[in-house]
Amino acid sequence: MFKTIFHSLREFKKTTVITAIYLFLEVLLECIIPFIMAMLIDNMTGNSMTPIIKYGLILLIMAMASLLFGTLGGRTAATASTGLAKNLRHDMFHRIQDFAFEDIDKFSSSSLVTRMTTDVTYVQNAFQMMIRIGFRAPLMIIFAIVMSFRINADMSKIFLIIVPALAVVLILVSGGVFPIFKRIFKKYDALNNSVQENINGIRVVKSFVREKEEIDKFHGASEEVRRDFTKAERIISLTMPAMTFFIFSSMMLISFFGAKIIISTGGSALSTGQLSSLITYGVQMLASIMMLSMAFVLILIAYEPMIRISEVLKHKSSLVGKENGVTEVSDGSISFENVSFKYSKSAQKNALSDINLNIPSGATVGIIGGTGSSKSTLVQLIPRLYDVTTGSVKVGGVDVRDYDMTALRDAVSMVLQKNQI
Repeated sequence: MFKTIFHSLREFKKTTVITAIYLFLEVLLECIIPFIMAMLIDNMTGNSMTPIIKYGLILLIMAMASLLFGTLGGRTAATASTGLAKNLRHDMFHRIQDFAFEDIDKFSSSSLVTRMTTDVTYVQNAFQMMIRIGFRAPLMIIFAIVMSFRINADMSKIFLIIVPALAVVLILVSGGVFPIFKRIFKKYDALNNSVQENINGIRVVKSFVREKEEIDKFHGASEEVRRDFTKAERIISLTMPAMTFFIFSSMMLISFFGAKIIISTGGSALSTGQLSSLITYGVQMLASIMMLSMAFVLILIAYEPMIRISEVLKHKSSLVGKENGVTEVSDGSISFENVSFKYSKSAQKNALSDINLNIPSGATVGIIGGTGSSKSTLVQLIPRLYDVTTGSVKVGGVDVRDYDMTALRDAVSMVLQKNQI
């Protein structure tokens, strides 16, 4: 699935790699800044402005460089994500052009519209978060832990306890919302289908005064989407108080134990500047986990759309022209031999059963029957818009499945009863 989706990156692969480089440099600078701050605090003696000017200039340059790399990373991430979305829509559109009517029936036109619009948008947002936060946050956590251990290994063990505990909370929350989001996208299809049916049949709706029923139908589908999204957002909102609790708990623990170490050792084991840096690293780590959780939620939301998009991109048309098929139609004779047909393999009844019909070339034949008697179904088998379930349909004495698809469609002209699906 991921290989199928990311194959559409194409010309934006380079932009994605450049984004990762910018973010690496930004994180590296952000993790060094607290270390320099600790040196500034510890080297301030008397009324001398020398350390303030020296370290202040270093901090200013590093902060400006970090801001620059962050801005460039955000710009390239947006370019890569929108480029991926553009290519996905392009690839899906061209894939759908090759679909047979059976394939359209399988996915439904409303579902295909949802996959090309809403689903792609979710994948675009998730990909942007993935290459920005998903790459930046783990780097920040790793660098911050390494720098903390360089300052004081014993104090850094607090992070090794708090970070996994917070990760467990986030995993539990994510596990609760994933099934909901999986269900929501199927309801999106129903919502779009309701709108499509109403627009296509607007004349019938108005003729039979069915406006109220159609409005109620749409409201029902819309309410189901709203209810599921509300439930999911309520669960996700639990991450914020959990995050706040762990951030302030870590700050309290670091301040408490850090103050005890400074007092007991007279600042030899841990200085005031180093304590300040530890607090900063703690906030950086936990804030990174919070951002990572937000990215993780977006990726969870986009996981189902990625499956749905990859289904379209991987799907092979059910009607494939025969290789080196017949390219000439000798005459206009049509023959149905023991033809049976059903729209779905799982259907219990056939739409057509045991049809035997011979139409000589040049003849004019009218097929008459009531509504729903499968007149259109019978005719659609001639240009091979659908394949027969059993039996065979022959044009010019040759089975339609033995023809080159383009040659057959050029020879058999047909005006559909409905010119849209």
